[in-house]
Amino acid sequence: MRNILVICFLIFSGLVLPLQAQVFNSGSLILEDTTDHNSFNSPYHTVYTFFYNLNEPHYNPEIAGKALNMSGSEGQDAAALAVKLKQIFDGKGVFVRMNTVPNAADYRDSARNGQQVYVFDELILPSIYLEKVGDRWKFSSATVKNIKLLHQETYPFGTAKLLDILPRIGNQDYFGLYLWQLVGIFFLVLMVFTSHKFFTLLIDRLFYYLLVRYGYGQIAKQYLLPVARIISIYIIILLLAIFIRVLQLPINIASWITILLNAAEPFIVTIIFYKLVDVLAAYMTRMADKTASTLDDQLVPLVRKTLKTFVIVIGSLFILKYALRIDIVPFLTGLSIGGLAFALAAQDTIKNFFGSVMIFIDKPFQVGDWITSGEVDGTVEEVGFRSTRVRTFRNSLVYIPNGKIADATVDNHGLRKYRRFYSTITITYETPPELIEVFVSGLRKIVQNHPKTRKDYYNIYLNNLSAYSLDIMFYVFFKVPSWPEELKAREELILSIIRLANELEVRFAFPTQTLHMETFPEKRGFTPIYEGDKASYQKRLDAFIKTEKGEGNN
Repeated sequence: MRNILVICFLIFSGLVLPLQAQVFNSGSLILEDTTDHNSFNSPYHTVYTFFYNLNEPHYNPEIAGKALNMSGSEGQDAAALAVKLKQIFDGKGVFVRMNTVPNAADYRDSARNGQQVYVFDELILPSIYLEKVGDRWKFSSATVKNIKLLHQETYPFGTAKLLDILPRIGNQDYFGLYLWQLVGIFFLVLMVFTSHKFFTLLIDRLFYYLLVRYGYGQIAKQYLLPVARIISIYIIILLLAIFIRVLQLPINIASWITILLNAAEPFIVTIIFYKLVDVLAAYMTRMADKTASTLDDQLVPLVRKTLKTFVIVIGSLFILKYALRIDIVPFLTGLSIGGLAFALAAQDTIKNFFGSVMIFIDKPFQVGDWITSGEVDGTVEEVGFRSTRVRTFRNSLVYIPNGKIADATVDNHGLRKYRRFYSTITITYETPPELIEVFVSGLRKIVQNHPKTRKDYYNIYLNNLSAYSLDIMFYVFFKVPSWPEELKAREELILSIIRLANELEVRFAFPTQTLHMETFPEKRGFTPIYEGDKASYQKRLDAFIKTEKGEGNN
């Protein structure tokens, strides 16, 4: 609504300005006072004669028609074509500044290999130009042939008929505008507000109702409705740009309004695509949430930022070209040369960028994985376009350039299906072989009964005779997703081993020195008395396993 009020204010600002024509709005008055008003000796004289005879109170389209080169268009009304050509200038908002029109009879355009032509506006009206025919300067025959087509493009959808109907309302002068122009302004403002109310009702009621009905209520309210409302404003801008031309406002006001409307169109389109990026990002977020990888969650904001930057850059170029009428080709050429120099100066940055692309494609790790790369050992917190952030186990934060990490060897502990637990259980040499067999068998049953151990592969054997102990290799794997859960499983397994050893009276060995002393009758020695019966040991093992299972179920 605020944008619409601003546009309406600009339209009404023409009320306080006097009626002015093309040739009298050059910033400085006409360089030469031509008393003939029927001269075609130079581009300046032809332009002066053309516009002078198509403005009040000197309206004489027959003389203005002489400025047209009718070669190839014989049989057509030159005066009517001249009026249409003047309406094209006004409708397009092309401000002809007389102090820039060359005043030399032998003028040659150096930008066109010295041809004797003069182009009014390279961007808006490149097909309308003057050419020298004999000793006279006239609008080219190609321009004359294109007048009707250009007139239809300038006044589409039958709006050209309004140019004949509206002046019949009255040509009385009020506040610098004709009566028919004031009436046209009133109906134009009425159309703007009516269109705004209509599109608001259509979007807020019907469009939103349909989206809610099909299950897109949250997305519609947060993303789609803002986009739809901006599209409605864009449609109003298009209608305004078409119908404002019919009013034939003073050229200095019409040129500024044209510039604003030409700027508003790519600006609003840029906003539309900017918000559509949020819609696309929301969809990508929903898709990323369905995958197990957390790297996709990091990719979504990076893609969103990149697309938004791209939209802003492209939108700015269109605004520069169509609103400010700046030729962006030299700018893009200079940008490409500067981009080459920038690329040479920023090789490491570009290498890191492509390194990040390879990380997102190959997915060697994802956010939350424990990785080891060189001297860096920690958990991945974020993957950016330049660097990867790793939180070490000292709680420090390490930034690794993606170009370096893409070329380095990465050990991803987070992608392990199983986590290995290897330990050596040392028992004393006094332990009888029968008890060792039962103890080893009990260790295997502990592994089999634990809910988070790998059952198809583990190794538990008495495999070494060391200097002070009998060594039992304990080699198992845990099926857990994270390190804390692995530590918890280790703790449970070690506690079960200790309880089993206590139950079977198996002593763990450690580096010791034994001093043999005489045994006193009233004292019990430290060396346990073994029963020497494997069946009794087996019975005690079965009782222990039954107890362990009962505790596990509880």
